Amino acid sequence: MPRHAPSTRLVTHEVTNQPPDFAGRNLFTADPILRHWALREGGDWVDAPLTALGAAVGSEEVLAFGDEANRHPPELTVFDRYGRRIDEVRFHPSYHRLMDLAMEHRIHSIAWAEERPGNHVAHAAMLALFTEAEQGTMCPISMTYASVPALRHQPDVAATWVPKIVGGTYDAPLRPIAGKRGVTIGMAMTEKQGGSDVRANTTRATRDGEAFRLTGHKWFCSAPMCDAFLTLAQTEKGLSCFLVPRITPDGERNSLHVMRLKDKLGNRSNASAEIEYHDTHAVLLGEEGRGVATIIEMVHHTRLDTIAGTVGIMGMALAQARHHVGHRRAFQKTLIDQPAMRAVVADLSLEYEAAVALTMRVARAFSVTTEGERAFARLAVAVAKYWLTKRNPNFVYECMECHGGAGYVEESPLPRLFRESPLNAIWEGSGNVIALDILRTLGREPAAVETFRAEVATALGANPLLDAAISGLFALLARVPAEADARRVAERMALVLQGALLVQGAPVAVADAFIATRLGAEGGRSFGVLPAGADIDAILARVVG
Repeated sequence: MPRHAPSTRLVTHEVTNQPPDFAGRNLFTADPILRHWALREGGDWVDAPLTALGAAVGSEEVLAFGDEANRHPPELTVFDRYGRRIDEVRFHPSYHRLMDLAMEHRIHSIAWAEERPGNHVAHAAMLALFTEAEQGTMCPISMTYASVPALRHQPDVAATWVPKIVGGTYDAPLRPIAGKRGVTIGMAMTEKQGGSDVRANTTRATRDGEAFRLTGHKWFCSAPMCDAFLTLAQTEKGLSCFLVPRITPDGERNSLHVMRLKDKLGNRSNASAEIEYHDTHAVLLGEEGRGVATIIEMVHHTRLDTIAGTVGIMGMALAQARHHVGHRRAFQKTLIDQPAMRAVVADLSLEYEAAVALTMRVARAFSVTTEGERAFARLAVAVAKYWLTKRNPNFVYECMECHGGAGYVEESPLPRLFRESPLNAIWEGSGNVIALDILRTLGREPAAVETFRAEVATALGANPLLDAAISGLFALLARVPAEADARRVAERMALVLQGALLVQGAPVAVADAFIATRLGAEGGRSFGVLPAGADIDAILARVVG
């Protein structure tokens, strides 16, 4: 948080040539790129909730909460002072303030509460905005949002839980659901022996009247202080999906034991845990033996959030870089007036705009119920997740380098953003898993292929390089790509779709420079290599310092 009137005239020297404090801005209205694409894909109605959230998360107070919640990570308390088992995670007060703010602004529920076009665009843009201020709290928020379609597979369960999500506010203490103002939902799927291969899970489920009892170990449980978790276990009929509440129907603590918290590279504010089920009460969701088909609804929606969160990380990293280079001077010029720096920031801006455009378009597909758009969403969210999350770490690093050494110290937000930058590529399916998912969808869902083809075909004729790239992509797909080509296919699909969106919705300078550098031969292997004719002034005009 900015301090009042720090001293600049010291005994040994005077502190000069430093940028002003970053805080105290509306992160939505100060971002023309995000605002343009959110309104384009979501409709004018999303402007009001996003503007309100942008003002909140850009405040000095909330940015300080984000810093504090990560400097003081959660701690596991297995037993209380009398030796009674509680399995609770204690958080810094800033974490609770952030969770309260997120749920107050309905990031977890706006897509379900607002049944109108653009509802998932509003959700994705809000999650991106909040991620700019703090990333870890968006894990339980995302899973709570994404749990709704899976819960609806079991109407009697949904009748109890979904109203506490859609109309719910943050209510942290564990207690029976009937007495809570709102709930959060987590996920516990992966196990040591399988990881992403959840069909290798060994957790067992045995019938107990109308419910089940689970026994097993989960290697990753996201947000262990949620009120309930979606999980997978084997029954006599095969892998099935269950809801495991922290408090059982009779008001007792469920026998869900938190073994340890993960010591992670980033995402420090958020507790991730290993847990064990010891004859743990659970209720079945969906059809027994079809657990993957049930929980995939949750995974599908959390994948949307992996790209929205990536956009948020990129947005804050770029905003910090643009702010710094707009005020820092070197060699008799402000950094942003140096030609080499202008090229770097302009190239970063191209990358960010293409990421935002792709994310908001995918989110619109989630908001539309036609089978064509649903098929497009299944394919495009995987394409976007593969590519955007892969680009993110190097993007954040380049923004860090714009600061020089000032970006490498922990007082800066850049180290936290950098540690966060690989996570979304790993969560909900790492690169090979996602690329192979794309190949399977291409092979099994003709409707997805056709809607993707129709989407990019609308851009034909706008740019000859893009036309050639579209033709080359579908020639590649016509040959039924082998598994070894999965990453090549994913990358080309993402770049072609980004180019198609930009020629239709971005300024010509942005679209032409992106296509020349990403689909032509005029880009470099690092940021800052642009064609000689690129209109850098027009590109930079879309990034506010």
